[in-house]
Amino acid sequence: MNNIIPLTCALLCAMALAACGGAVKGPASLGQPTPRPEGEGWIDLLDAEHAPGWKNITDDKDIFEIKDRVLHIYGKTLYPLRYVGYAPERFGDFELHIEFKLARRANSGVFLRSQPNDPVQRGFEIQVLEDHGKPPSKNSCGSIYDIVTPMFNMSRPVGEWNSFDITVKGKEVVVFMNGWRIIHTDLSQMTIPLGKFKIAYNDLPLEGMLMLQDHGGEAWYRNIMIRKLR
Repeated sequence: MNNIIPLTCALLCAMALAACGGAVKGPASLGQPTPRPEGEGWIDLLDAEHAPGWKNITDDKDIFEIKDRVLHIYGKTLYPLRYVGYAPERFGDFELHIEFKLARRANSGVFLRSQPNDPVQRGFEIQVLEDHGKPPSKNSCGSIYDIVTPMFNMSRPVGEWNSFDITVKGKEVVVFMNGWRIIHTDLSQMTIPLGKFKIAYNDLPLEGMLMLQDHGGEAWYRNIMIRKLR
């Protein structure tokens, strides 16, 4: 008999959640950007040695600048979508720390293991989107775009800095945003095409360029630090 009341309460709570679409209103999680990593093996891709390696790999249009170790995407054009890529080197397994802030309604993305001739289909994107306070989805900030929904939407308010700490090892991908682990997935399980993509994620190249997307919104990136794992 003592179990009836707790079970009834649980049932009523479940019914209430179903009635409101499963959403629970309340304060959103709000993490803090993690500090720039230091130590052996870390490479600063925006220092004086590496900054010249960033190029518009799509065409000859002037779409970004690097000033005071901040890469600024102007976001003045939308179509075609353009990509700022680190051209001198391809990366396979790595740890990546990257910080970003966005103008209102801006859209961008961090593209990993991407191929210059087909960044979207031959690589994968960690979505960058100005969407503070919205429910997480397969297209929200921190998602593996159109494929994997983050556990939390950790986007800070517009104009504030955010951080990603991303580990890519083989086909395992782990993403922390503002100190919270939001994705831990295994691309090898994705053996058929998913979402908008024509290629199964299990079949994606295991090495490629690091790229930042110009999606017509103004975006700033700093402390782009990478440590190769192989």
